[in-house]
Amino acid sequence: MQRLFHILAILTSAIWGTTFISSKLLLQEGLSPAAIMMLRFILAYVLMLPLVKREEWFCRSAKDELLMVLLGVSGGSLYFLLENTALVYTQASNVAIIIAATPLLTMLTVNLMNKGVGASRRLYGYSLMSLVGVAMVVMNGNFVLKLNPRGDILTFGAVIVWVIYSIIITKVQDRYSSAMITRKVFFYGMLTLLPYFAIEPWGVTMEMLARPMVWGNIAYLGAVASLGCYLAWNIVIKRLGAVDATNYLYINPIVAMITAWVVLDERITSLAMVGTVLILAGVYLAERKAR
Repeated sequence: MQRLFHILAILTSAIWGTTFISSKLLLQEGLSPAAIMMLRFILAYVLMLPLVKREEWFCRSAKDELLMVLLGVSGGSLYFLLENTALVYTQASNVAIIIAATPLLTMLTVNLMNKGVGASRRLYGYSLMSLVGVAMVVMNGNFVLKLNPRGDILTFGAVIVWVIYSIIITKVQDRYSSAMITRKVFFYGMLTLLPYFAIEPWGVTMEMLARPMVWGNIAYLGAVASLGCYLAWNIVIKRLGAVDATNYLYINPIVAMITAWVVLDERITSLAMVGTVLILAGVYLAERKAR
């Protein structure tokens, strides 16, 4: 039974790996990153409404409701704003490599919070192996890596808030269903993103939404990558723990690379192939060691 949750984690991470290409297509259609996030969260939230039970509209305490707000910010609005704003100031390769450090930082955080229950040195080694593989896949034969303090710091901020999201999930998952937590993430993610549109115009027109390329990708991002994947990810964290679940995020760049090759006709170099082997080996060995 436990193996099913590992498979679910792999599928979720793989789907998230395709969202970069889907979002890139929407950006080419004239949508802003914030608008893309808002539209996908709105769709996901609306689709969840029929699944909401009467007793799951509100949390049992104000403290728990505040934790849900933090989940909406860390796993929704702030994470996406930090990551997408970073792309304005630094290269996409920088962002991808720094984001890939999320599993390693999650492992370190959990280790510090739970002394004696944390990861072994061997697990850190396997995680670093996957991280090196990610760098090779992301660079894909292009060794131009320019540091930009502003963009790189924003990206590291995105990593930190996602680690916070993973940790907070473990604090509420025993008291509330994964469906309720997921719905709260969407709601507070949308709510806390609204002030951003006072700075950046909405810019989405009905003509845009009528294009098959736009509504098709929004449907995919909202129904599959948001509703399906957030719900699945919250279940996976509950069953496997934050460290084991987050380790599967190393698969993202592999799927993104393959999707870009199929959809955007981007090349795959031998260096990227070696990186893929390192990622898969690191993830496999880490999960084997954890079990």
